[in-house]
Amino acid sequence: MDRQEEEDDDAALREASGGASFPGGWLRRLSRELHWSFVLAVVAVYGACQGVGDAVGGVAAGYYWKDVQRVQPSAAQFYQGFVSAPWVVKPIWGLLTDVVPVAGYRRRPYFLLAGVIGASSMLTLSLHRKLGIMPAILALTAQSAGAAVADVTVDALVAQNSITHQPLAADLQSLCGFSSSVGALLGFSISGLLVHSMGSQGALGLLSIPSALVFLAGVLLKERRVTDFDYKQVHRKFYKAIQSMGATLKCAEVWRPCVYMYVSLSLSLDIQAGMFYWYTDPIVGPGFSEEFIGLVYSVGSIGSLLGVLLYQISLKDYPFRGVLFWGQVLSSLAGMLDLIMVTRLNTRIGIPDYVFAVIDNSVSQMVGRLKWLPLLVLCSKLCPPGIEGTFYALLMSIQNAGLLMSGWWGGLMLHLLNVTRTEFSNLWVAVLIRNLSRLLPLMLLFLVPQSDQNSMLLPAEMLQDNESTEARKGGQDTAEFSVLVADDSSCHALNVAVEDERIKVVDAGTGTVELIPLMNELQDHGS
Repeated sequence: MDRQEEEDDDAALREASGGASFPGGWLRRLSRELHWSFVLAVVAVYGACQGVGDAVGGVAAGYYWKDVQRVQPSAAQFYQGFVSAPWVVKPIWGLLTDVVPVAGYRRRPYFLLAGVIGASSMLTLSLHRKLGIMPAILALTAQSAGAAVADVTVDALVAQNSITHQPLAADLQSLCGFSSSVGALLGFSISGLLVHSMGSQGALGLLSIPSALVFLAGVLLKERRVTDFDYKQVHRKFYKAIQSMGATLKCAEVWRPCVYMYVSLSLSLDIQAGMFYWYTDPIVGPGFSEEFIGLVYSVGSIGSLLGVLLYQISLKDYPFRGVLFWGQVLSSLAGMLDLIMVTRLNTRIGIPDYVFAVIDNSVSQMVGRLKWLPLLVLCSKLCPPGIEGTFYALLMSIQNAGLLMSGWWGGLMLHLLNVTRTEFSNLWVAVLIRNLSRLLPLMLLFLVPQSDQNSMLLPAEMLQDNESTEARKGGQDTAEFSVLVADDSSCHALNVAVEDERIKVVDAGTGTVELIPLMNELQDHGS
């Protein structure tokens, strides 16, 4: 297909998008242009696994640690950090799905693997009534690993289709965001009812259903089969990718914001387990029911959506430093709502606990989204051409590592302040320390660039991207790749001639053969 034909196809897609602004319209268009199995995969991962699954799993896991395992809130905080560990190593999953095809397929086997791991682990957890703490941690961690693998795999598909069908790129992001938001609202709405009627283990067992949908998406996904793949070159490609990411991290324009992101997240101490135990305590706390806990979180998810809209409408064009500064300040101030509730000042001024809890969670979720979105934009600006996907996954891993440390530091603080299952006299101190700790990252705000969110942050030399498809000419055996390998004193991209890394793929439907680059771009979706 020549350039004129490609432009005609793009124009036709843009014209078609004009009359399909409603979800049903662009869902049908995406199914027609990209195949319905791709849409099913996005809905299964973002809507079912991450949306409904994370919502139901978050509420059910809180009750599981409290009522079934009967651990202290500090221990529950620590265990939940272990469960989230697979998200810290997302670049590994990304490299595997990009570099190592299985039985000739690069996406389908990883969907199948993620589905099997997630479903089997949750069924094990729900069917064994006297499961120990360590087996329970392993089961929840396995389910988290399955979700992380599915997330990375579907992000790779979204990135690939965004490149090959550029007029549909915005629709693809809308599909991901819409599926996740609707799934979260649905999940939080039914989470309390499920825990109340089935117990926390029964609700966790239902998480095997989203994993089964991921498995089904892997079975039905339409994917071209890779042929003539040389597995002996896998280690070399892994080494090249790691070397490229290491060279990029040596740039001051990259490592300085990374340090700020990690520190700002790790110092925002997470004491959610302590608050959850207090919320559900009928003697000292408000004694909220399972149904009301689900309602609080579902309304809070609406606050998160309002935060997205507010950022999109008013804040996306402001400089990074200004937005991040006010994000940290507002986060600290919003945390004072927890302090008011824990000290019961709200009841003294005539505001019932159930009303104030809804307000508190909604405001906190909205401010949290306003704080999170600029960091996502900053990460997208730090990704050099050629390794955008894998490096973005690395940046997300840095953020996830900061969140993990935040949970562990918060658990340690709850332990030192003797906040237990029944003792909450020092919980207000933990809340106050958490709120003040959110202001500490402001001292490192100088590490963040002063530019606005629409500016390029990387050096001009690093932005040079010589794609293999551009360098490929009439049967030549070598191609120019922009490989980010530098010495200790430089972060400039070096153009290195390497052997042709294209591989043959065979379309199962047409039998045609196409040459594509072996390393595909991968795009992380936020989590």
